[in-house]
Amino acid sequence: MTGATTSQTFHTAIVPAAGLGTRFLPTTKAVPKELLPVVDTPGIELVASEAAAAGAKRLVIVTSPGKESVVKYFEARPELEKTLEAKGKTALLEKVRRGPGLIEVEVAIQEQALGLGHAVAQAEPNLTPEDEAVAVLLPDDLVLPTGVLDRMAAVRAEHGGSVLCAFDIPKEQISPYGVFDVTDTGDADVKRVHGMVEKPKPEDAPSTFAAAGRYLLDRAIFDALKRITPGSGGELQLTDAVALLIAEGHPVHIVVHRGGRHDLGNPGGFLRAAVDFALEDPEYGPSLRAWLSERIGEDRA
Repeated sequence: MTGATTSQTFHTAIVPAAGLGTRFLPTTKAVPKELLPVVDTPGIELVASEAAAAGAKRLVIVTSPGKESVVKYFEARPELEKTLEAKGKTALLEKVRRGPGLIEVEVAIQEQALGLGHAVAQAEPNLTPEDEAVAVLLPDDLVLPTGVLDRMAAVRAEHGGSVLCAFDIPKEQISPYGVFDVTDTGDADVKRVHGMVEKPKPEDAPSTFAAAGRYLLDRAIFDALKRITPGSGGELQLTDAVALLIAEGHPVHIVVHRGGRHDLGNPGGFLRAAVDFALEDPEYGPSLRAWLSERIGEDRA
C-alpha cells in the first residue's frame, strides 16, 4: 500500500509554469516549454501524473499571460476523440484522454516574473480550508522513479511541518545547488533542516544534500511569503520563506531521494530525458538502442 493511501497530508499540488523558456527559444515563442514532448508525453503531463499518483486531487498551474495552452492541454477534445474513435485508433484515443482524466486542473496567473516564491503565492486563492499543506512540483525537474511525494507525505504525517526533497550530491559537484544545513534523525534518509546555503563553494557547503524540485509545504508558507522581502535578482524566493519558518521554529525536514533526476529546463537535459524514456519504450527502445550503439561506434572508429 502506498503512502498516498496511508498518510495523505495534501490534496492540492501547485506547478509553477510561468517562465518564458528562454533557453528553448525560438521554439518557445509559440510552444510553451512545458508542452515539449518527452518522447510522446509533455513534461507537464509527467508531473501531473506524479502528483495524481501521490493522491493529489487538484493541480493548480501557475502560468503567465500568453501561456494558456499549458492549461488547455488538460481540457477534453470531444471532436478529436470522436474522430479517433470512428477511425478505430484506440491507442491514440487513450493517449488523448489520459491528460484530462488525470486530475482536476485549475489556473492561477502570475502577471510578472517576480520569483518562485511569488509564483507559489499566486495559487493561494485557489486553496480551500481543507488544504493544510500543498505540494509544489517544479516541472523542469523529473524525479525518478516517482514516489518521493508519498515518502514526503509520510514524513510530514510523522514530524509535521514542511518536507522538501533532496539529492545526495558529491561534494565537488555541489556548487550549482542550494544546499541544506541538517542534523540526523532516526532515519538515514530523513534529516532535520536548520538552514540552506545557495550555491556554496564545496569547502563551504554545510552538507552534500542539495535541493530538488519537490516540496510539501505547510499552509503557513503563504503567510511567510507575505513577510519576506525580495532577495536575489529582486525576486521573492521560496527558500527565503522556508528559512523564515525555520527561524520561527516551524519543523522542516528533507527526504533524501536515492533515485535519478532529469532537468527539462535546458536542451541538453531535455535530450537526456528523451533518450532515457525512449530507451525504456517498447515501441521505440530497441531500434533506438541499436542506432545509438552504431552511432557511438562510428565516433570511436
